[in-house]
Amino acid sequence: MPQTRKTATPKTETPEVQVAVTGLPPATADYARQKVGALLGQIHQPVLFARVRVTRLGNPALEQPVVAQANLDINGRLVRAQVAAPTVTEAVDALEATLRGRLERAAGHWEARRGRRYHHDPHEWRHGDPPSELRPWFPRPAQERQIIRHKSFTLPCCTADEAAIEMDELDYEFHLFTEQGSGQDSVLYRAGPTGYRLAQLTPRPDLVTPGGLPVTISEQPAPLLTTDEAIQRLSLAGLPFVFYLDADHARGRLLYHRYDGHYGLITPAS
Repeated sequence: MPQTRKTATPKTETPEVQVAVTGLPPATADYARQKVGALLGQIHQPVLFARVRVTRLGNPALEQPVVAQANLDINGRLVRAQVAAPTVTEAVDALEATLRGRLERAAGHWEARRGRRYHHDPHEWRHGDPPSELRPWFPRPAQERQIIRHKSFTLPCCTADEAAIEMDELDYEFHLFTEQGSGQDSVLYRAGPTGYRLAQLTPRPDLVTPGGLPVTISEQPAPLLTTDEAIQRLSLAGLPFVFYLDADHARGRLLYHRYDGHYGLITPAS
């Protein structure tokens, strides 16, 4: 009987890494494209897009003035990383190393989700990765700051455990979502004695879905503010973000410092 030859499935072609640079020589783009492109060539899933931005901030007093960011779409799943370093080479190398570790961990998360199995070890999704530090932002004078990014989307309804996994994959320091058990707009962020803290519009610890994440639940309700009042509070307090109850829409909003010294605003879709 003649044997049937199996044809190997060709690997999906990896798209070219799109690189944008600000305040740096053009050769920076070539180096970033080479480093991130080589990493993507080792991924076995389709890479739908890859974008990198490398920026030198204008303040000479900053110890780490070069910020490198990457946004990847791996077969429909977003992976993000952002690092700061003294030089371009250090920033791009650190970005590549951060992406590599994040992709390795993300592969395990995706497999667990496919089988609806979630890790209950509180350190599983951050194994080998030290807690992220709050990244510095450009010290732009308050009178020059504007909301230059406004992102509105339907908040995911999930548990704090699932929100933490999303934070790790996307390299976020906070995550705005609807907590599954209480049904409230909530924000999970890296702080407190356990490493994670959950803030809610009206804290209801008794309704929060229990899980493996060692989370501290804030007892303070979100303040009722307008966007202008939130900007004033963020500017005066020096915090990385302000989570508040929007006075006009009765929903949770999150105003935060961007790396360039301006503001970003995250709101639930109507």
